[in-house]
Amino acid sequence: MAVILGLQEMQRERQLKFERRLLRELSIEDMKGRIQRYFGQDFMEVLEEGYFDVAIEAYLLGANYSKFGYYGESEDDVRARCWREEKFLIDTLFNFILYWREVTANNAFNEGLFYCCEGFVGEWWMDGFKTGEKRYKMKLH
Repeated sequence: MAVILGLQEMQRERQLKFERRLLRELSIEDMKGRIQRYFGQDFMEVLEEGYFDVAIEAYLLGANYSKFGYYGESEDDVRARCWREEKFLIDTLFNFILYWREVTANNAFNEGLFYCCEGFVGEWWMDGFKTGEKRYKMKLH
């Protein structure tokens, strides 16, 4: 007897397969290198998992929106489509770092930290966008 799936379940399954294939291309060493480049003095072992989570989410966000780039929209237009999600990731990372700084009693607020978070998320979004667009062009989606 065959299992009948609804449209939403099929779309979700297809999305999960796409994301799994994209995540195979990420390397932990690359992620650690970028974390060190953006947050050199703020890098703490406690924060490493949070950095990874936000980097992966930004990467997948860019990849999910890459279909619009494949269909002809400019990169800036596509980025404008997902500014809320990207802003949420930036704010999440920023607040996560500030929280752990307070817990470890390093209360020196650094305004540049927000710009580091913005650059970090933006770079991962861009990588995901380029990778997803490449996969769409090669019909690997």
